[in-house]
Amino acid sequence: MAQSPQEVLNMIKEQDIKIIDLKFIDMPGIWQHCSFYHNQIDESSFTDGVPFDGSSIRGWKTINESDMAMVPDPATAWIDPFMEVPTLSMICSIKEPRSGQPYNRCPRVIAQKALDFLANTGLGDTAFFGPEAEFFMFDSVEYGQEMHTSYYKVDSAEGLWNTGRSEPGGNLGNKIRNKQGYFPVSPSDSFQDIRTEMLLTMADCGVPIEKHHHEVATGGQAELGFKFASLIQAADYLMTYKYTIKNVAKRYGKTVTFMPKPLFGDNGSGMHTHQSIWKDGQPLFAGDKYAGLSDMALYYIGGLLKHAPALLALTNPTTNSYKRLVPGFEAPVNLAYSQGNRSASIRIPLSGGNPKAKRLEFRCPDATCNPYLAFAAMLMAGIDGIKNQIHPGEPLDVDIYELSPEELSKVPSTPGSLMDALECLEKDHAFLLAGDVFTEDFVKTWISYKLNNEAIPVSIRPHPYEFSLYYDC
Repeated sequence: MAQSPQEVLNMIKEQDIKIIDLKFIDMPGIWQHCSFYHNQIDESSFTDGVPFDGSSIRGWKTINESDMAMVPDPATAWIDPFMEVPTLSMICSIKEPRSGQPYNRCPRVIAQKALDFLANTGLGDTAFFGPEAEFFMFDSVEYGQEMHTSYYKVDSAEGLWNTGRSEPGGNLGNKIRNKQGYFPVSPSDSFQDIRTEMLLTMADCGVPIEKHHHEVATGGQAELGFKFASLIQAADYLMTYKYTIKNVAKRYGKTVTFMPKPLFGDNGSGMHTHQSIWKDGQPLFAGDKYAGLSDMALYYIGGLLKHAPALLALTNPTTNSYKRLVPGFEAPVNLAYSQGNRSASIRIPLSGGNPKAKRLEFRCPDATCNPYLAFAAMLMAGIDGIKNQIHPGEPLDVDIYELSPEELSKVPSTPGSLMDALECLEKDHAFLLAGDVFTEDFVKTWISYKLNNEAIPVSIRPHPYEFSLYYDC
């Protein structure tokens, strides 16, 4: 992998690259791109950036102030395996071309400011993140929304609902039962080869791969694993992960969604996020407290738990996110921590005696989030916990399903909807503003965008199930 602008320019020449594809992330979390003929990129592109019109990017510039610049990161260069013409891909941050300053609504810029803030506090110099993004792989998807109709339909050859379907050559069964996809062998698991190709293609794109497997739900739920990395690098890897998985699936005539709850009645897709802070090459979360944690780690947990209702507006930023966060599907709905309880929002994984492996796992997030914003927000909540020594209280080490209603009522839970989470963010976002990491302008823009483009439009539309409940009233 290239590390410097000159190494990238050498790669372009040596490998006869014709097209440079510059990618950047918009505010909601979707990669955007623009492709340039190779001679349009030179060494100055890596400092001055490449100009583009930002007026049509969601949540960004107005048309009268549209000029922006993409600044490619040479460390993110990889040959795109999905392009017919030799194409080099690089991930960019955004800057204001007139002032030369980083753009304060660019998610990658915000992530860098979070890391700078961590260093300035003296608490640490590196924040490691390890996201585990689950997804569904379907054979087809149909959906529509009109004045007089609303529908969706997804299908998968391995879906439990297809046990009685006529199929070419006869129906051979081998359908995954609800909650039994973790993880039987072939032929029940029919996606081994596809996931292997996804994993190896990710490696070709520079992502340090680990494993792949079927996930709990029927209908093609899966997860691929890659190694943890520093905050921005982990977010870069996650975006490459999503890009690779979707494009390999397309080769096989399949479609992938990271939507948390596309199927009713089975497990949804989350993105458990492992995290830790280091300083001078040493891990700071290992200690002699609960589950082998340090005081710093416990305070970090305290910050996550205190700010979790607001955090979820960034880590679980869609209306569908809250269809997953319901009891009964291994969903982490309880705002508590534990070394074993998977319904707790924070789990302390077993890590043996190696202090470098000591970390915590925040289980609420899902992969609809913008990872740069989500990781930065989690880090800011953790730093707030450390600075203010917010202790998380006692761990939740009991079986949540054995608690009495009275006992359960004492355990805080996640917000019930995106609307609720946005209200929490509006009331509690001072911790994000520390060090000017997030700005008041960004938080207000985020809340307004999510309310007016997602939460409110969903809330005012009739739901198909309402016809089952109320049509004959």
